Amino acid sequence: MPPLTCSRLTTCSIAAVIVQMVGVSLFMLGFFPVKPTLSGVSGPESFRPPDHEIHNLTTPPHPPPHLKSLYQELSEIPPSFDRLILMVIDGLPAEFVLGKDGQPPSKALMDAMSYTQSLLKNGMAIGYHAKAAPPTVTMPRLKAMVSGAIGGFLDVAFNFNTQALLDDNLLGQFFSIGWKMVMLGDETWLKLFPGLFTRHDGVSSFYVKDTVQVDQNVSRHLGYELNRDDWDLLILHYLGLDHVGHIGGRNSVLMTPKLMEMDEVVKMIHLNTIVPQDDIKRQTLLVVVSDHGMTDNGNHGGSSYEETDSLVLFIGPTKYASDYASATHNTAYQVDIAPTLALLFGVPIPKNNVGVLIAEIFTSLTDDQQLRALELNSWQLLRLLEAQLPGLSCRSFNSDGFSDDQGLGISKCSGSMDEMFCCLYRNAKLLHSSWKLKTVSSSPVAAYHDFLKAASEWLSHRATDKPVNLLAYGVAAMILSCVILFTLIFCLCKEVDLREKQLFSDKNRTQGWHLHETFTLGVTLFLVISMGSSSMVEEEQYIWHFMTSTLYLLLFRNIIQSFPAGTLQSSVSAIKGQNKKCYFQMCSLFMLLVSGRILRGWHQGGVNWTNLPDISKWLEQAGSDYIKLIHLGSGLLLMSLSLFGISLLKSKRNFILVVQLAFSIPGLLVLQHIMKYQDSTSTASGYGATLLAQTIYVILGIMTTGTVIASPWFMPVWISETCSSCNFYFSTSVSIDGQNKSLLIGLRNSVYLIGWAYLYFWCLLQMLLQQPINSMPILLLLMQILASMLYSSNGRTHKQWVEVAAIYYLGMAGHFSLGNSNTLATIDVAGAYIGLSSHSTLLSGILMFIITYASPMLALLSMVMYISLKDPSYFVIPQNADYGYLLKMMIGCPCLVPLCLNSVLLTAYTIVLLLMRNHLFVWSVFSPKYLYVCATTVCVYVGVFVVAVTGFYTCLVFSMRRKRQDPFSNEMGKSLIGE
Repeated sequence: MPPLTCSRLTTCSIAAVIVQMVGVSLFMLGFFPVKPTLSGVSGPESFRPPDHEIHNLTTPPHPPPHLKSLYQELSEIPPSFDRLILMVIDGLPAEFVLGKDGQPPSKALMDAMSYTQSLLKNGMAIGYHAKAAPPTVTMPRLKAMVSGAIGGFLDVAFNFNTQALLDDNLLGQFFSIGWKMVMLGDETWLKLFPGLFTRHDGVSSFYVKDTVQVDQNVSRHLGYELNRDDWDLLILHYLGLDHVGHIGGRNSVLMTPKLMEMDEVVKMIHLNTIVPQDDIKRQTLLVVVSDHGMTDNGNHGGSSYEETDSLVLFIGPTKYASDYASATHNTAYQVDIAPTLALLFGVPIPKNNVGVLIAEIFTSLTDDQQLRALELNSWQLLRLLEAQLPGLSCRSFNSDGFSDDQGLGISKCSGSMDEMFCCLYRNAKLLHSSWKLKTVSSSPVAAYHDFLKAASEWLSHRATDKPVNLLAYGVAAMILSCVILFTLIFCLCKEVDLREKQLFSDKNRTQGWHLHETFTLGVTLFLVISMGSSSMVEEEQYIWHFMTSTLYLLLFRNIIQSFPAGTLQSSVSAIKGQNKKCYFQMCSLFMLLVSGRILRGWHQGGVNWTNLPDISKWLEQAGSDYIKLIHLGSGLLLMSLSLFGISLLKSKRNFILVVQLAFSIPGLLVLQHIMKYQDSTSTASGYGATLLAQTIYVILGIMTTGTVIASPWFMPVWISETCSSCNFYFSTSVSIDGQNKSLLIGLRNSVYLIGWAYLYFWCLLQMLLQQPINSMPILLLLMQILASMLYSSNGRTHKQWVEVAAIYYLGMAGHFSLGNSNTLATIDVAGAYIGLSSHSTLLSGILMFIITYASPMLALLSMVMYISLKDPSYFVIPQNADYGYLLKMMIGCPCLVPLCLNSVLLTAYTIVLLLMRNHLFVWSVFSPKYLYVCATTVCVYVGVFVVAVTGFYTCLVFSMRRKRQDPFSNEMGKSLIGE
């Protein structure tokens, strides 16, 4: 095999990453395709049975008034209402209004919405727990309510960049019959339905710091619109309650006032529009809905009961229920709203609807009209079934039935799915025909519901067909990428071992695999195995905490075993020196393990055990003052630790003092932001907080870039022996010639300073963006990583790939220590708007990524400092070698090991997701986890790129500086550039 040069290593690594990216793209395109839908919109044909349709018949378009009359004539159901007010309270859990498990809401919640509760008690309103499908974010849930269709899982990504809804929907149907529509609130409606609204006033749905003005912008127009009669549909989308949840959770002190505000809006609409309806020709229906619920922390996006428990509340001029229990103890699906409203207002049901009408809302109709509504819903679902099941044809279906007591030939339905659906439909149709002829006394309602329920459930849960070719190519590309990366790391590690044997005559190094090396690989193997269990995926944090702690306990065991018992060949001073180094390593690991245990108990992550007590809950109960004190203390300790670490550099003292002073500026600004604007119950908002945060962003960006660019130019190449001996971490166990030694010391000084800049500025950014309760975990994570690097810097204790893997594992364990999980609900949306005066999809998305992947990125950035703390013997340039060799030895393992580990997990989980494609929890557990795995892959790419570019740039600058001073190094400098 040809030697692994720096250029060949770089080329192969980039090729492997590109192949992996192509593989992931192909797999996601195949596994998460756009859900197939019926094209076009429902028209007059939807009022005829499917077996009487005339295909390829084009009908001339009707003007809106004629089309409205045609629909009323064909539907045979007079519209129950003429005007609709759709009030969306974003994020309102149904249990806040209707209670839970048969029990009413708490007294505080009932008092907060007293008028709404009075409507329910009087039977003037009827409410439903409308189960929403995941992902529980706004845009796909609005689509479900107006189209009755369940969107694809990747709608969670499209939620941040909404496009116009082209599928058949209620608003399009209303527009076709001449309705005038007005929208106030969330601008998502304007993006979904551009050009449909006569008047509108949209507000951004993502600027979560605003809990007041965002709702006042809606209510300020309400009185004006209620007094006008030139609209048919009024949409009010209130965002404040969802923003309150994101900032402070369900139990926020702002929640009760916000509920009272929403109750006043309901009261105002009811008293001004519903109650005074004397003109029977202008009946108005108020429908209060929520797009999703929220967790205890106020987040949403997953599939837990708290997140999917959305509300639908019908308030009209007629009485819907006889008592409070019958008005509140009801369940439905969110997609049921679309067919219900379509039939109430006399328009066709949208073509791709999978919902079933809510029968209790139609009690004011005659029996014939109620059965007609069920019949129209059945026809629409049958058309959709025929499109999804090409072999389904119920038009000439004959089943082996049996005669019931009245001789109707009703069948017991069994057999294939096609036969089951046709049998259920035939039974309902036969009973309905007999009921019309009055040959039977029993109502066909139950038969219709049997068919509708079966069809709706199958259409809702049906897994979309996946193109096998794309999935196969995607998996194959990821496997190929894994093979390439592992071949590279194997060759590099082999070269490092051979180089060590040449440099050191180390009689104490044992051959073969050690326990800690085997366990390091075993961590990845165990994670791969655990991915096949949904419970393990939900509670993955326990695996990372256990595996990381166990690995460092094994390293602690190795130190104890390495204490010299006194040998004849060793002098007393050498033994004392070795003991001192071992004690130092023991203290480092002890601090790391203690910090890990604190981090383990800081948050009860995952899904099933979040209700258990943890440190963060205790601090929140203690009060915001304690949290703020910890936040300030963590910031001060971070600054002190960073300035002390920089002071260890003994060269160019004036330059180091300037760097320390410069590093203090952003730290002091972050502390000022914490003291003035941040507390545990709200996110910093206001002009002053935004301006200060923006100033911090700019300073951090300039100083990080400046440190990276300037450090290699200001660090000296030639250093005296006296000065170099001052650096305890620059000792080496082999002799190095003067020029090489001065190069290594200057190079490592520069890399060390850049590494501190990365770690310090990244942690300052997290102090600004993270929830205040996470300030101490950020500091503990930094201390863990520093302790691990200090342990590795004291001698050639372990192989380099083991040390890098251990730091990477710390980063992944820390990811869960900050309260993250594999559900979308734990993403911190509130922090993504610190420093933003208005919503920006790109900027808020970047900040959200920075917050979520704070710990893994910290571990990856620490690889720069790790390079500077390693024994210089790893980087000694052999005779006739070039700077490409030095670069390869510096950044080879720190870049390849994270890529390899992530590649294994990515490929393995891709295969697991493919195998679990028909699993019950494929969309609620396995798919969100896959999005996290892909996002982690992006994090690794970014981190490795930063490490590689930093190493290349630093080596390039030092080679150029040496070239100016040493003409004999010209060829070496050219070789680095060529590499």
